[in-house]
Amino acid sequence: MPATEREARIAEAVRDLVHRSADFDPLELLHDLTEHATALLPVAGAGVTVVDDLGRVEYATASDERCRRLEEVQIELDEGPCLDATRDGTAMAPASLSGPAALRWPRFARRARRAGVTAVAAVPLRTPGFTAGALNLLSGQETEIPTANDLRIAQALADATAACFGHQHDLHDQAVLIQQLSTALESRLVIEQAKGVLSERLRVSLDDAFGRLRAHARARQLKLTDLAASVAQGTVPSELSEP
Repeated sequence: MPATEREARIAEAVRDLVHRSADFDPLELLHDLTEHATALLPVAGAGVTVVDDLGRVEYATASDERCRRLEEVQIELDEGPCLDATRDGTAMAPASLSGPAALRWPRFARRARRAGVTAVAAVPLRTPGFTAGALNLLSGQETEIPTANDLRIAQALADATAACFGHQHDLHDQAVLIQQLSTALESRLVIEQAKGVLSERLRVSLDDAFGRLRAHARARQLKLTDLAASVAQGTVPSELSEP
């Protein structure tokens, strides 16, 4: 049976998420997860929440600013698909926000609908012994609602990411995984600062600023967090300063 283009891209995405160097950037891995999800699935955006060292669910990263705001809304309201998938360790099937999901997450559903989101889904980010977070999928009027098979693909991407977090460690070692997730959360703050600096300096959107940071880091094989730290401190490479 010949493979389709999409099947080949899914295989490549799984390989990319699993195979990282021992000193990989945890937050960059999570953002790559959202990037692959939005490229391979019929969704308008994707975000990741993770469990911190105190057992709290925290926003980690998102594919775009709208998704980032809605991830933070879930944390603020303490309701939403990402929180349920993280706490229950089970996938949240694609659900329209005008149906039963609006009753399950009434405050989140109202905020999401106002932002143009029509349906949501989530899959846990899990290792054999621990649920570390969740991948949240958002659909808008411009996209279809993901199917059950789409959710299986999302789970495979999330599982590949979780496996990478256990790189060179026992996947049952919860302490190691929590430390990696804590590093990702610390990096998130630095990257948000760098996005703001670059957005203001170049008068571009935060999404555009982040895209420029990512592209610059990849082109020069830099760690995204290291580049963001320099930018946040005011050291902006000349190439990034160009309009």
